[in-house]
Amino acid sequence: MSVKTNPGNFFEDFRLGQEIVHATPRTVTEGDVALYTSLYGTRFALNSSTPFAQTLGLERAPLDSLLVFHIVFGKTVPDISLNAIANLGYAGGRFGAIVYPGDTLSTTSTVIGLRQNKDGKTGVVYVHSVGVNQRNEMVLEYTRWVMVRKRDPNAPAPETVVPTLPESVAVEDLVAPYRVQPGAYDLARAGSPYLWDDYEVGEKIDHVDGVTIEEAEHMQATRLYQNTARVHFNQHVEKEGRFGRRIVYGGHIISLARALSFNGLANALSIAAINSGRHTNPSFAGDTIYAWSEILAKMEIPGRTDIGALRVRTVAAKDRPCHDFPYQNPDGTYDPSVVLDFDYTVLMPRRMG
Repeated sequence: MSVKTNPGNFFEDFRLGQEIVHATPRTVTEGDVALYTSLYGTRFALNSSTPFAQTLGLERAPLDSLLVFHIVFGKTVPDISLNAIANLGYAGGRFGAIVYPGDTLSTTSTVIGLRQNKDGKTGVVYVHSVGVNQRNEMVLEYTRWVMVRKRDPNAPAPETVVPTLPESVAVEDLVAPYRVQPGAYDLARAGSPYLWDDYEVGEKIDHVDGVTIEEAEHMQATRLYQNTARVHFNQHVEKEGRFGRRIVYGGHIISLARALSFNGLANALSIAAINSGRHTNPSFAGDTIYAWSEILAKMEIPGRTDIGALRVRTVAAKDRPCHDFPYQNPDGTYDPSVVLDFDYTVLMPRRMG
C-alpha cells in the first residue's frame, strides 16, 4: 500500500521545540469576505464599507479579525489537530498587520509544551502559531492547546512541559492601526451611539438575538477555512464516536457570537487580542446560539486619545436565551448550555473634545 498519504500527527509524533511549516498559503479574496458575511451575518461597518474604513485611515475595508483567525488557524489543523479529540483553549493571541483581499496568508507553528494524560491514550500538545502575509508581516499570533490521540498507547511519555501562559495581552502590545479624526466618525453609519467612554467595568450586555446552526453552514465553514479535522466533517467516522455525529468547529461558534455582539458592541472596530478562550461544551447542527458579554476592563492605549481598548468576555449558550447571563455554577463548572467562554480585547473609538 502506498505511504504517500498523511495520516496526521499523533501525540507521540510531537517534539518540544519542533517547528512545523504548514501547507497551503491562502490568497484571500472578496469572495471569502462575502462568504464570511453569508455564514455569520456580521454587520460591523469597518469590514462592510470601504468609505467608512477610509475615514479611519485605511485604504479600503479590511478582513474581519476572525476571518483572519480562521484562515491562519485552518492551516494548522492537518499537522496539529487532525487526530485531536478536542481543542482545549487559546491564550496570548495578538492581531498585527491589517489584512485586505488580495493578501496571501501562511502559518508556522512551534511546539512549546507536551503533557501525556493519565489514561496513556492521549496527550495535550501546546503550540504557538504565527500567521504572516506575503511581506512576512505578522497578522496573527496565538497559543493553543489540543488533546491529541496516541497512535500507540505503549509509546513512552515525553517529559512534561507546560508553558506559562499570559492571563491577557498587555495594552502596550496591542496594535491599533486606525486613526479617528475629530468629528469624522459616523455613529449612525456605525450602528450605535455608544463609544469606549460609555461602557463600565462589570457591565453585562445581553445581545438578545439568536441564530440556529444549519448542517450545511457549519460544513461550508469547515471547508472554507480548509479545516480537515475529522470530527467536523466525516459523519461516517463520527457516527461511531463520542456523540454519534459531527461537532461544529469551535471557531464557527466564536464568529457567531462576535456577529451577535454587534447588538450592544457595534463600535468594537476589531479584535486586537485573544486573551483566552474555551469551548466548554460541543455544539451541533440544530442548536440555536445566543450570547452575552461582560466588560472586564477599560484600557487607555499609550499615546492615543482617539481609540481605547475594552477587554470583553463573551459567553455563548445553546438553546438558551441569555437574559439571565448563564455562565458558571457555584462549583466552578459551566452551565450545560454554555458552549463558549471567550476573553478578548476590542478597539473602540473614544469621545474627543
